[in-house]
Amino acid sequence: MVFSSLEFLFLFLPLVALLYFLCPGKLRNGLLLLASLLFYAWGEPVYVLVMLASILMNYGFGRLVDKYSGKARKTALAFGVALNLLMLGVFKYTGFVMSNLRAVTGLELPMKEIALPIGISFFTFQAMSYVIDVYREKAAVQKNIFSFGLYISLFPQLIAGPIVRYSTVAEQIVSRRTTPEMAAQGLKRFLTGLAKKVLLANSAGLLWTQLTEGGSALPAADAWLAALAFSLQIYFDFSGYSDMAIGLGLLFGFRFKENFNYPYISSTITEFWSRWHMSLGTWFKEYVYIPLGGNRKGKAKQIRNILIVWLLTGLWHGASWNFILWGVYYGLLLLAEKLLLKKLLEKAPAAVRRLYTLLAVLFGWVLFANEDFTGLGQFLAGMFGANGGASPALPGLLAGNVLLLCVAAFASLPLGKKLAEGLRKKCGGSAAFFCAETLWYLLLFLLSVASLVNSSYNPFIYFRF
Repeated sequence: MVFSSLEFLFLFLPLVALLYFLCPGKLRNGLLLLASLLFYAWGEPVYVLVMLASILMNYGFGRLVDKYSGKARKTALAFGVALNLLMLGVFKYTGFVMSNLRAVTGLELPMKEIALPIGISFFTFQAMSYVIDVYREKAAVQKNIFSFGLYISLFPQLIAGPIVRYSTVAEQIVSRRTTPEMAAQGLKRFLTGLAKKVLLANSAGLLWTQLTEGGSALPAADAWLAALAFSLQIYFDFSGYSDMAIGLGLLFGFRFKENFNYPYISSTITEFWSRWHMSLGTWFKEYVYIPLGGNRKGKAKQIRNILIVWLLTGLWHGASWNFILWGVYYGLLLLAEKLLLKKLLEKAPAAVRRLYTLLAVLFGWVLFANEDFTGLGQFLAGMFGANGGASPALPGLLAGNVLLLCVAAFASLPLGKKLAEGLRKKCGGSAAFFCAETLWYLLLFLLSVASLVNSSYNPFIYFRF
């Protein structure tokens, strides 16, 4: 584990921010690099060596790719990508491969579990994108190893993204300035993300746990409510973390791109994946789909390329067959939309399109949440009534969570953001608006801290990726 939430909020972050703003400009990158490595090493010091190895390796391959041309340049790129994938594969997929080989061959193969370094999928993809972009001449090589190390390890987005391309922050690493307005904007964005994570995601996750703690064979109403709870948990969990990362980036002078754009209002699966985890979707498009040929080499190869991308997307999320199934599920849905459903969806009423998308996404999260295929089958059967209509405990759970469900539903829509922007345009310069806005963010902070103090339930789903 990294810092606990309260240690981060009341010790690590204030101390780093204070030292950062007291430091001369030339020392700030060094401070952030040290703070980021400390942040990563806090709970599992040995895995900071993995981080340092990634920094050294990709810094070196970036220099080689920049130095050479022709075959030597391609060889350096190939080795760089291969070693990144090998490092990711050893830590993330060794257990999965060995367990499946044992099952298929019956051999007594070693089954030692390798602990997964937190965030390895994110910083490995960032590192690969840097080497590839230097090769493509879309990014200038970074000759300062400490600046490159800061790009790989920067703590605001180290654990769970967004995946930041080097070209996006290259200039900001060398020269940036944080204004009071930028810092205030960052603090507000951070507090919004903290509240989404602690107040909404954790509460929805607790509801999911309460519904499924007795197993996956749920009655229909319980199963649908559990699927809804998980859908809310994973959205507010991950988008909340992305908000915190973007907010902290602003505090230290970095502008990261958005990672979520209200995905649950989508009217197609294609639109959903243009709004959900946008940095990952962009990565696979830029570094897998387009290099494979995209849609430029005929329909058959386009179908192949989409299926490859979504198989890899599923694998990226975890070393388990349910994640592979989840990726294939979305690959097939996207193909169905492109090849069969496009005209039909265009003619359907907006409400029908949104309902179709929400149901498809809901079933996707059921695949995502149930790693055991037996449990997955029981859960899906339960959704269609195989285990009865509802449990005796359901009315109490609904009554106790009706406020959560209403607030979460509202927060997943852009209506609140539009109302806030309208008020800001109308009253933004007034003292009354400033006081009201300050009290609002103070309330979010106090409620979040109170929740962290009073509850031991504070999971983070994307830590394992």
